[in-house]
Amino acid sequence: MLAEVRTAALRGVDAFGVRVEVALGPGLPSFTVVGLPQGAVREGRERVRAALSSAGFSLPARRITVNLAPADVRKDGSAYDLPVAVGLLAAAGRVDPARVGDAAFLGELGLDGTLRPIRGALAVAALCRASGVSTLVLPAANAAEAG
Repeated sequence: MLAEVRTAALRGVDAFGVRVEVALGPGLPSFTVVGLPQGAVREGRERVRAALSSAGFSLPARRITVNLAPADVRKDGSAYDLPVAVGLLAAAGRVDPARVGDAAFLGELGLDGTLRPIRGALAVAALCRASGVSTLVLPAANAAEAG
């Protein structure tokens, strides 16, 4: 099972597109993030796990691989939490992958499932508009900036 979710990252003050690819496969249960994730991105595994559990979802007892593409650019920050969680739910069949295909997701997840603000919402919104992304899902605290 494979799902793909759009998100973005910052390089200085400019945003660039990132695809979060989530694969569920056979093997011992594990959760691996690849694609040059830095500290906060790697730690996001635990935030995503706890947030999904708080929302009443459980991670499948499968091998979970998350790829942040392009893989040759360093990814930092906690804004990948929401797209990873959405990708996991889509790969597990809990969310229709077609419904997330034309949207971009950004946000840090609290352990209780709350969505916390991210930095760079204006640059991300401009990128989404230029890229033809129809829907941008981000924390309510970032709505005024992104609008």
